[in-house]
Amino acid sequence: MTSSRVLVVGSGGREHALVWKLASERGVSDIVCAPGNAGIGHLARCVGVDAADPHALVAIAKREEIDFTIVGPELPLSRGVADVFADEGLLLFGPSQRAARLESSKVFAKEFMQRNGVPTARYKSCDSAAQALAILRGGEFPFPVVLKADGLAAGKGVVISADLKDAEAQVHAMMIDKRFGQAGARLVIEELLVGREASFFALCDGTRAVPLGSAEDHKRAFDGDRGPNTGGMGAYAPSALFDAAVEARVMRQIIRPVLEGMRTEGSEFRGFLFVGLMLTADGPSVIEFNVRFGDPEAQVVLPTIASDLSPLLMGAAAGELQPERISVADERRVGVVLASGGYPDTYETGKVIHGLEAAEAMPNVNIFHSGTAKRGADVVTAGGRVLTVVGTGNDYATATSRAYAAVDKISFEGMQYRRDIAAKARL
Repeated sequence: MTSSRVLVVGSGGREHALVWKLASERGVSDIVCAPGNAGIGHLARCVGVDAADPHALVAIAKREEIDFTIVGPELPLSRGVADVFADEGLLLFGPSQRAARLESSKVFAKEFMQRNGVPTARYKSCDSAAQALAILRGGEFPFPVVLKADGLAAGKGVVISADLKDAEAQVHAMMIDKRFGQAGARLVIEELLVGREASFFALCDGTRAVPLGSAEDHKRAFDGDRGPNTGGMGAYAPSALFDAAVEARVMRQIIRPVLEGMRTEGSEFRGFLFVGLMLTADGPSVIEFNVRFGDPEAQVVLPTIASDLSPLLMGAAAGELQPERISVADERRVGVVLASGGYPDTYETGKVIHGLEAAEAMPNVNIFHSGTAKRGADVVTAGGRVLTVVGTGNDYATATSRAYAAVDKISFEGMQYRRDIAAKARL
């Protein structure tokens, strides 16, 4: 078997999970991570770089004689890193800049779904605050209503407004005060779907797609789904809402039409397709697309994949994915995010993390670093989301118990986390 030198782009828990998975595979001889974090540094060589700079990443790939590159976060994909690598004849897993618009523009995604018959909520797109306010005041959408910033906003650009007064304030904050910068220059107003949320993942090579599994995440900062939206405070896999029939329906009504539509429109999709779904009484409906693996979903889904990942990703990147079902372990995984005090708003970093070794030594537990750095002999906080603590078990209750037992071993000043991750799995 030929061994490959792999470059993983990113610095979060998703990238740590990717590196952890790849490090155990015979087909991977060496892993470089750009820029990585304190946890990834135990498994790969970390190289400092601006991960959003495609040309800097090309330079690293050439200097390190990389055979294959995997992009974790959305920002470099939205900036065309896949196109730059292709121009240099370098193999990279991730969609082109045009295909990445499924995530980088909510307006594009909604219009694409409408053109291609993909089920999604009724919506209107707005180019100005005046237009958005006129639609809201006109009564076209009943309250509560969903407001989405068009561009990338680190998972925080979606709000649900219960009434007109709040909706008007949110429009002002997004489009006039520029809370999300240029990401809020355009706005999507969307009807609120009723049902249970779940995430589904497919590995795509432009023509074919293979299911990777499902998960449910927890976006709100506090227990009981209260507080502001975050990048994700925890997740569990597989989703308790998915069975073979639901998966087949999602593949038939969503994944395949997306691949066909993208190919027809000249933007062949190769990469992870993450579909945020509302499972309504009428069937699955798309809330959003991501064009990369989610975080913290990757931390609970990737460890369930029993097949080697590297040949699958390389095949997808080359347009040669073998359409076989991927082997998945029959286990449950629950991941709890430990965040800095004040996240997702203002928070401090540089806090020493205690108890990592004790938590990592526990059986059936994985600790994935999201925002950490080394300071001398210490591991310190370096982001809003700091760690994802994952417990594994034959059922959700056991996996949850193991995750929280490991959480109890860890501490740092201001540490916050939700105490109800995966509670819905047991309803």
